[in-house]
Amino acid sequence: MTDGTRSERTYDDIPSGRTAVVIGGGLAGVTTALALADAGVRVTLLEGRPRLGGLAFSFRRGDLTVDNGQHVYLRCCTAYRWFLDRIEGAALAPLQDRLDVPVLDLAKPEGRRLGRLRRDPLPVPLHLGRSLASYPHLSLAERAAVGRAALALRALDLRDPALDAQDFGSWLAARGQSARAIEALWDLVGVATLNAVAQDSSLALAAMVFKTGLLSDPGAADIGWAHVPLGELHDRLARKALDSAGVRTEVRTRVTSVSTNENGTWSVQVPGETHTADTVVLAVAQREAYDLLPEGALDAPENLLEIGTAPILNVHVVYDRTVLTKPFFAALGTPVQWVFDRTHASGLREGQYLALSQSAAQDEIDAPVAVLRERYLPELARLLPGARGAEVLDFFVTRERTATFAPTPGVGRLRPGARTKSPGLYLAGAWTATGWPATMESAVRSGVNAADAVLRTLGRPRPRHLFELEEAA
Repeated sequence: MTDGTRSERTYDDIPSGRTAVVIGGGLAGVTTALALADAGVRVTLLEGRPRLGGLAFSFRRGDLTVDNGQHVYLRCCTAYRWFLDRIEGAALAPLQDRLDVPVLDLAKPEGRRLGRLRRDPLPVPLHLGRSLASYPHLSLAERAAVGRAALALRALDLRDPALDAQDFGSWLAARGQSARAIEALWDLVGVATLNAVAQDSSLALAAMVFKTGLLSDPGAADIGWAHVPLGELHDRLARKALDSAGVRTEVRTRVTSVSTNENGTWSVQVPGETHTADTVVLAVAQREAYDLLPEGALDAPENLLEIGTAPILNVHVVYDRTVLTKPFFAALGTPVQWVFDRTHASGLREGQYLALSQSAAQDEIDAPVAVLRERYLPELARLLPGARGAEVLDFFVTRERTATFAPTPGVGRLRPGARTKSPGLYLAGAWTATGWPATMESAVRSGVNAADAVLRTLGRPRPRHLFELEEAA
């Protein structure tokens, strides 16, 4: 922590080229700091918030510990799984043994609303064959058309830059996908992973999601989520790992400027203090990175401002009794998208706490709580018979207006890599060129990319245990 007096911190006892300041304490920044520290670099991590974790965090509300939003990952998210292992938190965020997603369709009569998306222990693409063949929310013709589209998707070359300029919705329609198929299958998965409907999504990013998650390995789409508050993972355990690695972590420390010195080192200004280091990594949101970038660091820094953002709304409901017996479900024919049971993770001892994750929520992100209450409580009662006689003990919302970058067609050309044109300055963040949409996986991959770029420049060996990026990414 700073003490309010102006000072300058240097590391005179550390050989040249071995000091770094990482700006931003989200998953990208924490990953970068850990990887550099593991390679022998002396690292200072600066975060403006009072905690680590970026946009995947927890807070207290009375006796509850609440996540700002429901975050999940898949078995194919190998970078985030490495991160969990690195902070010794994997056991607290386990994966399903096998993909199994209950899907309730409110357009169907009660007793016939449940369908499931689950896999069998068979090779790709047969692992999803039985599930697709019996999926009740699509007609037989629609199921057959989905299979043909999946095979066409599998044949796409993710390295083809032309994919970035196309939208996923038009591509699906051109391959015989009905509006119902897009709603009941493609958007069911795509909205949750891309934070956009198919027509607003880059084909490149959508193809990456579906090829990697559903068409690469039988277990790739198995779902994992934290069974503890996110703050336990992304703040407490991350801080513990950083401390053990020798990283100096300072929260409530907002960076005001970044500049070069005559001797090639960098100065990072915070109120009342200057940090000097050989390397700086900007692991912040794209607009903040734009504000901190020195002149000439990127050929077209204005591209960062063209990367749009997309909101996520989370609705939190506490009932006086158990109304849901599954850990989660997805819904059709209703504004409700995905519902998760957060009772145990939040510390609630009586009743049940459900969290609704509403992606691509542009139309609702600023709606008053009273309006959202009137909209969602009746929908939950329609979906869950047990909720009809239950008392609502608490209802509140959390809003992330800039939760992710918008995966619009053309966004790929705007996403910069880890290196800049300023020697010693690097970028990290889910919005950089990882090949992935704005997920926890992309954030961790960006941190690995940035650390790799730094270490190559310094001529230092990569830590042996550091996650290996797949060529496809």
